[in-house]
Amino acid sequence: MRSLRSRLILSHILPLLIVIPLVGVSLIYAIETQVLLKNVSEELTRQAAQVAEAAHGREGIWQDAAEAQAFLESLNLPGSVMLLNPSGQLLAFSGPAGAFGPGQVIAVGDTALTPGSEHPAPLISSLTLRNTTEIWVPVQGQDRQIVGIVRIHQQLADVYRRFEQLRYLIVGILGIELLLGLLIGLALALKLEKSLQQVAQAILSVATGRDLTMLPEKGPEEILTVLRAFNTMTRRLQEAQDMRRRLLANLVHELGRPLGAVRSAVGALLNGADQDPALRQELLTGIDSQLQRLEPLLDNLAQLHDTLLDIPRLKRRPVALAPWLSEVLSLWRAAAQEKNLRWSVSIPDSLPTLDIDPDRLAQAIGNLVSNAIKFTPPEGAVSIAVARQDGHLRIAVQDSGPGIAPEEQQRIFEPFYRGNKRFAQGMGLGLTIARDLVAAHAGRIEVNSQPGQGSQFTICLPCGD
Repeated sequence: MRSLRSRLILSHILPLLIVIPLVGVSLIYAIETQVLLKNVSEELTRQAAQVAEAAHGREGIWQDAAEAQAFLESLNLPGSVMLLNPSGQLLAFSGPAGAFGPGQVIAVGDTALTPGSEHPAPLISSLTLRNTTEIWVPVQGQDRQIVGIVRIHQQLADVYRRFEQLRYLIVGILGIELLLGLLIGLALALKLEKSLQQVAQAILSVATGRDLTMLPEKGPEEILTVLRAFNTMTRRLQEAQDMRRRLLANLVHELGRPLGAVRSAVGALLNGADQDPALRQELLTGIDSQLQRLEPLLDNLAQLHDTLLDIPRLKRRPVALAPWLSEVLSLWRAAAQEKNLRWSVSIPDSLPTLDIDPDRLAQAIGNLVSNAIKFTPPEGAVSIAVARQDGHLRIAVQDSGPGIAPEEQQRIFEPFYRGNKRFAQGMGLGLTIARDLVAAHAGRIEVNSQPGQGSQFTICLPCGD
């Protein structure tokens, strides 16, 4: 009983093993006692009543044994029939009389035959020890006194022999039901076992590093729950693997170019370029520029690390939004003008004071503005509009860049995602970090973009009424 299959089969047929025999025995007993014996008794009672009716008015048969015997033989009844006088003396009999003989007195016992009763009832005696059913019927004379007794008895051995066929039929039917229950239990157990083995093998495949496989979701509700949980786990593992691959590819791409440039400059310096002050200054400036390009990459990776370990720990404090936003956005004006972009900012003076982490929220806004400037072509426009609407502070960053396809908008917040030309540069972490920082402030980022029509990223923060 160590396997699940055997336990399931046993749990399925164990009630049948207990219930079916009890039902069978009860059914056989009920048929024997309530149907068979009752029918036999009723038939014997009917025969005895016929004999008593035929003997009514013929009082001579109760006085003369020869006349009584002739009367009984004229009836030609099956079974064992006896005629007795009121004192119990045997007058005549048909069929096997057993140990009784003519003239012998048979004890009537407490028959409760009441003389003078208008309709004396027959007495039925089922002697199970002797497998015999007896019927005693009193016969009344003209003066309504009992003049004789009709006794009919039948051995039940022949009846029970006929009943054995019914017993075998009942036992056979119950056996077939038990076999069907066993087969159904086996089929259900095998089906459940197959589903569980599928899940176990798939989990083992994941644990040993083989390919991740989604399982078909079918079966009973409990198995469906296990399969859905496994498929969800598999899906997330696949996403984690894809993310790891993108991370490695992006790191190679982003680190390769600046490190290659730095190595070339260092090689030139080692080969004598340091002798020329102007060339040396140019090479060192280039090295510094490439190292500066690596700093945002390291900052983003550090921020992602903090996010994965725990949601950014904020250092909140009350901040007046209008002057703070003006200061944060003014840092990006020079970058926009350097790219010859039209720059506009709209910040109402009536903005409230919010409890925020100014450094982290400035980083989120900076990521959105940096992307807008980066992906907007020269002569384009970048605008930032701040408004208070429906209990939220809305910071909308609008650009006239290439826009984002609808199928891309669902994935741009995934770490390391760089699916189209707009996100082909960088590590693909800026929007992920911005989303997490805004979410840490109980806010959200909305995207509204169409290919060729620019994009608008809006930070929504709760600020009360």
